[in-house]
Amino acid sequence: MSRLYATETGRAIPVLSEELTTFRRARKVLELPATDQPAQLYVLARFHEGTESPLHITVNGHALAPVSTREGWAWNWIVVDLEPELLKSGQNVVEFHADSTAMTAWELAIEPGHKEPGSYISDDAGESWRNERMAYLNAVRGEYVVRIRLAEGEDPDPPAMVWEDSSSPRAAALREVIPEEAQGDAPFLDRVRALSSWIAGSFEHTSSDRTHVYAPWDAETILIWGHAEVGHEGRRSCTMCVHFAVAFVSACQALDIAARCMITTEDIHGSKGHFVAEVWHPELKKWFLVDPNCDYIVVDDDIPLSLPEVRALGSRMSDCIVWGEGAEYQRSFPHIVKFIEELVEHNICYQRISIWPRADFLSHPELTPPGHGALTYCETDIVWEADDIEHGFGMFRYFGDEAYFNKPPG
Repeated sequence: MSRLYATETGRAIPVLSEELTTFRRARKVLELPATDQPAQLYVLARFHEGTESPLHITVNGHALAPVSTREGWAWNWIVVDLEPELLKSGQNVVEFHADSTAMTAWELAIEPGHKEPGSYISDDAGESWRNERMAYLNAVRGEYVVRIRLAEGEDPDPPAMVWEDSSSPRAAALREVIPEEAQGDAPFLDRVRALSSWIAGSFEHTSSDRTHVYAPWDAETILIWGHAEVGHEGRRSCTMCVHFAVAFVSACQALDIAARCMITTEDIHGSKGHFVAEVWHPELKKWFLVDPNCDYIVVDDDIPLSLPEVRALGSRMSDCIVWGEGAEYQRSFPHIVKFIEELVEHNICYQRISIWPRADFLSHPELTPPGHGALTYCETDIVWEADDIEHGFGMFRYFGDEAYFNKPPG
């Protein structure tokens, strides 16, 4: 057993991070129990392309080995093993700086919105500290995304799934724009496929590599901003696989179809991930995968498969994909064709599977993340599979067993 100690939930905004220099230094304070076992430090950071400066980290005044840059590395997790003698019972201080005198070296992720954060910034090489007017524009107050896992303690049980209220005014407004073929008396699977094809044919997948205006997890806004290619500040919005699945899941629930968002990846330190949905089949009594971005389901022996079942197909994946009408539109974009051919059809992106345990995006927009998919996976809400804790996912706190993943909707 072990426990993750964190004071933030990973709701970082990638374009509003903390720049580090030799003068501008960051500090994170974490309250920990005593430990006699090695611990792990997790830091969400990125470096400027071309920098020669390593990232310097100290723990309770002890300097760690400098962290060097690596090829092709953007936002990602730095993982450092800590000997127990570096830590103590009570407040533990972790500090960060770079060698550069200008903001051209390293950035720390920060989660805005904390009233009394245990994170601090210094502009005079550590002579004085403040926990307000933070991030590189000195405009927010928040917690740096820095966590520690100790052998002492135990992570909490994963949360129960939270669903949308289909009788809410927001759900009613969404039903007004959902196509009739998804709302009629057609067979259940046909209605679900109609929803997926509608979403997939509505807008182009636009990643954070092409724009920094992240669309909120609001179905109608996603559809309009994505189709118009204009959003906040009159700029093109980031509407990627995350947003296809969020819009689809909200639309399903507006029609009383149980659906949930699923996050997948090859590895926590890689970029070969995806964001899809699973829908509960009321007759088969099982979850099955729907990808409303590329518009497909996966079927074997006439049974639509869940994500774990899809993963188990291995190299048989491409033979079991059933494409929808929206796939033709998505295949008109070369980057989607490349994604399908390299990652989907070869079953690469489904090696690690997790659940976003809330689906009430319309009722509680304040609980949705501001940049999921624009950084590496970092939100503590995510529920990973039980054995992922042993495969480098210790920066998260929720891990569910097979029964959790297979549980019917409440």
